[in-house]
Amino acid sequence: MTAARLDQHRLAGVLGQINAPDVVIACSRRGERMIAIGGTARRDPVMLANLHYEIGSASKTFTGLLLARLTHLGVLGLADPLTWHLRLRQGHAHRDAITLFHLITHTSGLPRLPRDLYRHGLPRWFTNPYAGYTTEQLITAFAGTRPSGEPGRRWHYSNFGVALLGAALAYTTATPFDQLLSREILGPLGLAGTALSPWGPAYDAVGHGYRTHRTVPPFDAGAFAAAGAVRATPGDLLTYLEAHLNPNRVLPLSEALRTVRRTAVRRGFRHQHTHTLAWFEHPYADGSIFFHAGATPGQEAFLGFRPSTGTAVVALGTRRYRVSSGLGQRAYELLT
Repeated sequence: MTAARLDQHRLAGVLGQINAPDVVIACSRRGERMIAIGGTARRDPVMLANLHYEIGSASKTFTGLLLARLTHLGVLGLADPLTWHLRLRQGHAHRDAITLFHLITHTSGLPRLPRDLYRHGLPRWFTNPYAGYTTEQLITAFAGTRPSGEPGRRWHYSNFGVALLGAALAYTTATPFDQLLSREILGPLGLAGTALSPWGPAYDAVGHGYRTHRTVPPFDAGAFAAAGAVRATPGDLLTYLEAHLNPNRVLPLSEALRTVRRTAVRRGFRHQHTHTLAWFEHPYADGSIFFHAGATPGQEAFLGFRPSTGTAVVALGTRRYRVSSGLGQRAYELLT
């Protein structure tokens, strides 16, 4: 059996271990692509391979790459205080010391979500909690925030922080975030099947609600677009990861792609946990694995790549809210 057939056989085996209605696993190994499609719903594989999937928090890797790109162009600096870009008055030492670097590396000291979002999103918590939450509300919430600790002292995952970063990038460039991402990242990479808004019922994957078979509406990230709004086809996401494996092939973005592969933060016991401007990083003796997972109320995703082996893995699935499918763990194992 050839190496390619062995890899395809392995993909099929992993597919069978994932408990989700629809599952797509796409893999690139030194430029050779493979795909496995299945799921308990047993839907048409050709259709599933061409749908647009919500990738949730894995969208943050696009925002990190955009930040690296704008930094390379000299539009802004990683050490710039957030208050500069949002044109806010100074008023609290810890808040005013938060930089763009702190936001993308989750070291700002900000909570996971602004406090008022829980009240806002509670009526739609299992379907679309962010919908209708505006950038004005986001910035007002930040203006009233009083972080208890100095930025950079500890790591705490924050959708709030990355959403604020998106607002800062849009304000500074006088360009809506979706247009900015399209111009600087999606266009140069040729990702025509990637966007921050739904494509339509015939083109988008659909998940199911909490403890029900009813479908959930398309995810609306509201002011949190930079933290979780990207939806894309499996092929586009594989192209995205292949660009990270071979930065020199995408000349406009080469420097930014190299930047987001460099370790930016070390944390935990003996600094075992490392992060770049876009990716979680797990160092191994034979080469690091870079990855990010994400989820929306009805879908989940895993993106990962390993430069030392020339391997990229995209795993996408529809799901029933908060039902563990094993998708992320199985996909990660393909890289190890």
